Amino acid sequence: MKVNGTHYRSLWWDDDKAALQIIDQRWLPHEFRIQQVDTLQDFADAIVEMRVRGAPLIGATAAYGMALAAKIDPSNAHLDTAWEFLDKTRPTAINLRWALNRCRAHLLPLPEADRPAAALKLAHEISDEDVGINHSIGQNGLEIIRKIAAGKKDGEPVRILTHCNAGWIATVDWGTATSPMYQAHDAGIPIHVWVDETRPRNQGALTSWELGSHGIPHTYITDNAGGHLMQHGLVDMVIVGTDRTTRRGDVCNKIGTYLKALAAKANNVPFYVALPSPTIDWTVDDGVAEIPIEERQEREVTHIQGLTDDGKIGVVQVTPVGTPGGNPAFDVTPNHLVTGLITERGVCEASAEGLAALFPDLSGIAKSA
Repeated sequence: MKVNGTHYRSLWWDDDKAALQIIDQRWLPHEFRIQQVDTLQDFADAIVEMRVRGAPLIGATAAYGMALAAKIDPSNAHLDTAWEFLDKTRPTAINLRWALNRCRAHLLPLPEADRPAAALKLAHEISDEDVGINHSIGQNGLEIIRKIAAGKKDGEPVRILTHCNAGWIATVDWGTATSPMYQAHDAGIPIHVWVDETRPRNQGALTSWELGSHGIPHTYITDNAGGHLMQHGLVDMVIVGTDRTTRRGDVCNKIGTYLKALAAKANNVPFYVALPSPTIDWTVDDGVAEIPIEERQEREVTHIQGLTDDGKIGVVQVTPVGTPGGNPAFDVTPNHLVTGLITERGVCEASAEGLAALFPDLSGIAKSA
């Protein structure tokens, strides 16, 4: 997508510098900064500190991390060490381990001398695949929006609520939940997006930054406003992303997603999840019982970053001194609250049967795990 008229991906390889470049998302939406990632520690820090964030983007970043590891030392032992080092960075998003496993499985059968070039080539492929997957998700989600729009009065927008940022900066490009929005807007379908602030890191501000850059009408709202809007008939559909989805369709996403799903169910609002296939964990059935939920630093809850009146980025404390903060980063929405899963292969019900029908080539992983 574009930033000030220039097309960017969330990460890209600079051939001249022979290094990965990332958008450092800690400073968005107020400053646009690019960082070069040079060491394995840089890769780990970028993931842990959420310089890169979003399950698909974390996976792509990890693939480039393995490419660097292969360049430094292509031995089996070093690749295993790099795998373990990067795998520890964030526990919930399955794309991280998916990318690490894919890289290691691809490299270990090769002669050591061939591994550096092969690893970099695979990282490029994983990034390009992500772009294609997300574009296809957008095409399939566009048809849902188009059907809702057909029942609207002329010029009345389809009103979409989204939570967190499942946009292009959470992927390599296009985004997951935002891809249908971009493609509907580009197709001339009027839409209006309700953007949840998504405490504690206010990632809705990133979504607002994205949508505003693309010219899509939107309103930034508090996390607690969604149910009220649904009660009053002001939401036509919800689209969110996912960091891990079980084989039966339970969805793990940013904390607060479960509450939105409950409100949507109570008010007969369709609740869709934009789901790229690498985010499906075929080895897990019960999301509530089996998915590890990352507990992040309490400072993210007790403090908040923003733009001060003098135009500088600053941090302030919002809680009394000494008050502890709890910070579970994700929650799980059971499949019975999900209207449908929007994947790159089509839309299916959130169930083991629905997912297996779309991905018969992948669903067998559960049986062999």
